Amino acid sequence: MKSITVTAVAMSALLLTAWGAPKIAAPSELTAPTPIEGDAGQYASPFTSDGVTAGWVTKSMEVKAAGQIGAMAGAYAGQKALESVPFVGGFLGQRAGAAIGQSIALSAIGGEEFIRETSDLSFDSLPDMAVYMYVNYSSNPEYQKILEATYALYPELQTVYAPALQAASAGR
Repeated sequence: MKSITVTAVAMSALLLTAWGAPKIAAPSELTAPTPIEGDAGQYASPFTSDGVTAGWVTKSMEVKAAGQIGAMAGAYAGQKALESVPFVGGFLGQRAGAAIGQSIALSAIGGEEFIRETSDLSFDSLPDMAVYMYVNYSSNPEYQKILEATYALYPELQTVYAPALQAASAGR
């Protein structure tokens, strides 16, 4: 039995080494999706058409701590409100808390109007925005901070970022 387990582990390691983890191509090897001119898209771009960070990103970086505090406060409030509901209550409490935290972060950076005023590009898809950012701006020395500031407004971007880059890389 032990030799079967060792053999299975060895075969798995060999296959992972041969196939490797999904690769992400260099930004120069990918084509960036075209953003929507203006604020008609669902997601405001963290970069403007002239290549600088939008005002809401700068403000988001300034109030990052407030957003984190808001997310924690929101999570706690959601948990308390739904803790009497077994199983589902905890899950719903987390979701409600995330929504409250995002709302607090949105307010801290000036609200939806300020975001739309300071962005002249937008996207209808977070994966498109992720690939656009990576292709055009990942060499920016502040890119990681800009990305984190964008996560504060669009937390779901954290989930779609790497898969979007992997999908774009596979399609090249």
